[in-house]
Amino acid sequence: MQTQNRLLDDLARVTTGALGVAAGMRGEIEARLRDQFERVLSHMDLVTREEFDAVKAMAAKAREEQELLSERLAALEASATHAKPAKKRGGPATKKK
Repeated sequence: MQTQNRLLDDLARVTTGALGVAAGMRGEIEARLRDQFERVLSHMDLVTREEFDAVKAMAAKAREEQELLSERLAALEASATHAKPAKKRGGPATKKK
């Protein structure tokens, strides 16, 4: 009986050691992947969230101004077409001889 317990104890120690090594490898792999991703992202031309939000706000403001100007233009065109046209004259004056 003593030999079976010793065999199980040795097997448990080997398994525990293997799990420790596996956990260490996992941490090392994650660290290397994180470093690689950071290196790749640093070489990309990406904007920060603050820059994106600033440009988004500028675009929204420009859109509002464009819509206001479109409304003003439509109102001016409508008033120009409804305005009374100036009287047209019959052309150059003719002299009687």
